[in-house]
Amino acid sequence: MPNLKFLLAHPAHFFALGFGSGLAKKAPGTFGTLIGFPLFWLISNYALSTQLSVIFVLFVFGIYFCDKTGKALGVADHGAIVWDEIVAMMLVLTITPPHWLAWLLAFLLFRLFDIWKPFPIRYFDAKLKNGFGVMFDDLLAAMYTMASMWLIFYLYLYWISDGGTHHIVN
Repeated sequence: MPNLKFLLAHPAHFFALGFGSGLAKKAPGTFGTLIGFPLFWLISNYALSTQLSVIFVLFVFGIYFCDKTGKALGVADHGAIVWDEIVAMMLVLTITPPHWLAWLLAFLLFRLFDIWKPFPIRYFDAKLKNGFGVMFDDLLAAMYTMASMWLIFYLYLYWISDGGTHHIVN
């Protein structure tokens, strides 16, 4: 298990371990995911295109951070590496309304998909053992989360909030 000395030994470790959140004894991925919220808040007032550009850059840097740290730990996707969760959660928040309940739902769905790893997430998680693979499986979990959020919002807006007057088929 990495420690504070490892965290501070290289800048890539510091970022890959989520500023230290990945050092949590239990559920480091959950703690890392939570770091995505304040980081997203820092860019939340910018245009969506700027948010996505920043997240893309963080993703690309994350490939290096996670690869370097995984090699140093001897495990490509060590549980303490949480930069992937941070960046993926930030992506999810780009489509999440700024309401605590929506953010809670986004957090829970992302953690569900990140842990459960439905197809093809589990496939890529098993096949890609490098920095890109670490980042990519969480990107897929973010996409599952975003699709689920859109479906939930659609159902709420068009079926529940208006009394069910919208129908898929007449």
